[in-house]
Amino acid sequence: MIRSKVRTLLDDCLKERKDLFLIDFDVLSDNTIKIVIDGDHGVSVEDCMLVSRAIEHNLDREEEDFSLEVASAGATTPMSHKRQYKKNIGRTVDVTATNNQKFEAILTNANDDSIILEWKAREPKEVGKGKVTVHKKVKLAYNDIIEAKVKIKF
Repeated sequence: MIRSKVRTLLDDCLKERKDLFLIDFDVLSDNTIKIVIDGDHGVSVEDCMLVSRAIEHNLDREEEDFSLEVASAGATTPMSHKRQYKKNIGRTVDVTATNNQKFEAILTNANDDSIILEWKAREPKEVGKGKVTVHKKVKLAYNDIIEAKVKIKF
């Protein structure tokens, strides 16, 4: 019962803030509510507080004993939502595809069906010795992605 009540409150809150979206939601057996959100422009502490208050202020602690954790998707957390890909266009990503291919490339496009990755590689010349830099591009359907993470550069 607490699960459906919290989910309704969460959905109502996210309808008010269309730039925020749900990454993960769980209610554990001890009534610990865990929520992970992300946003089209990132997530601030205030955003987490907004979601927390929307739930906490509408549940009766006399009725249900619970603890609530609201967090943002971490920088090293794999992307799981299409909107995360769209907001990271232009960034370098590490992607593992279903055929075990691994890519470190620039995410240049993301739509509702697939992503496009682009990178430069050094390959042997067709004629003669030495190597030449070539521009590579691959289109991957979301179903073909096992894991994708934004590569953090310092």
